[in-house]
Amino acid sequence: MENQQNEGLKRELGVFDVAVNVINISIASGIFLLPAIIAGILGNASILAYVLCGLMFLLVALCYAEAGSRVTTSGGAYAYIEAAFGPYFGFLANGFLWFGTGILVSAALVNGIAEMLSVPFPIFTLPLYRGLLFVFLFCFLAYVNIIGLKQGMMVIKASTLIKVIPLVLVVVVGLLNLKISNLEWEGFPTMDKVGVASLILFFAFTGGEMALNISGEMKNPNRTAPLGLMIGVVSIVVFYSLIQIVAQSTLGTELINQKAPLAAVAGALLGNWASTMLIVCAVVAIFGSLNSLVLVFSRVVYAGARDGLLPRFLSKVHPKFATPHVALVSFSILSLIAAISGGFKQLIILATLSVLLLHVGVALSVIKFRLKPGAESPGSFNLPGGISIPIVALGALLWFIFQSKSNEAIAIAIFVVVLSILYVLKTFVYKQQ
Repeated sequence: MENQQNEGLKRELGVFDVAVNVINISIASGIFLLPAIIAGILGNASILAYVLCGLMFLLVALCYAEAGSRVTTSGGAYAYIEAAFGPYFGFLANGFLWFGTGILVSAALVNGIAEMLSVPFPIFTLPLYRGLLFVFLFCFLAYVNIIGLKQGMMVIKASTLIKVIPLVLVVVVGLLNLKISNLEWEGFPTMDKVGVASLILFFAFTGGEMALNISGEMKNPNRTAPLGLMIGVVSIVVFYSLIQIVAQSTLGTELINQKAPLAAVAGALLGNWASTMLIVCAVVAIFGSLNSLVLVFSRVVYAGARDGLLPRFLSKVHPKFATPHVALVSFSILSLIAAISGGFKQLIILATLSVLLLHVGVALSVIKFRLKPGAESPGSFNLPGGISIPIVALGALLWFIFQSKSNEAIAIAIFVVVLSILYVLKTFVYKQQ
């Protein structure tokens, strides 16, 4: 095992906790909107994108599973990349995680909640009340996660059940009333269309791996991390594919015209009450994912401070609750600022590319671990086939990255330059102390 240490945090999470957290983070606003978007690109062949993304993300998840069983401290991808390639790349990964991904996505989620609530309650279109809603949500989630990891997990488990049960009901009823004619292909789509659809859809699958950011609080993490992750990822791949099949079967060509496709599917199958239920379900889904993000990304901030990449005060652990309370509050405040400013919408592409680059870093980390003498780590999860799986995953990730446009590449390059300058300044200041 590459790295396991006592961080002052309680190791309370089991396999089931990790799997639930993976599912909860993954099932956010995306799956409630994507069936219509993907159908608009690929038509009845939409399932191709789900199968492709599912297989690719399983390869990525396998890399996370091995890395997570070898490096069992908090920090997730950041911890793996730093263990493999040193402090500079660890600093970059930490920045991509907590800012490039965590803060921007959290800001997007609370705005999503406000948008949905503004339909029945137009008052949330006003900046003042919208801002007050953001303050309430982040204060509540910070408090719940500060008073204890179990309390944070209770919110996660409850929100997961509330959003999964209605979706399961819709899937079951839809499969019992399957219309094969609405699933027949009119021809094979072009690879350009498959690429565009897959690039969009990939980010509905990704996110669950962030559950490993709290490896420092798992029981027997070298077993819990990979097993919990794989159970959660496989569940998501199967579930998403079934949702797309049911949506296409139920609505046919009308699917692409729906702003809330799953609510429309529920209404067609079960009546208006089910459509309302799915809207509520979507709000709960976003809230649950937001809670998971506050939980796991605060640990990235904590881990960065613990390792000297961020100010040391962020690594303080609450004397009573044994949670990284300063990191939790700091992450929540920065996410609140991003949400209120609204600038995150222009930076969301940076967040998605950050995720892809982090996956590349994790795949490379597994390769680096395997190339060390005595690569087989006793007691950890070891991928079959040596470095073949991370190499295939790396190729798939690079294919996704090349689907992006030049302005997106420029944005990510600027972010790397900014982080590199901050790293140089940090190193200089520490040498002077």
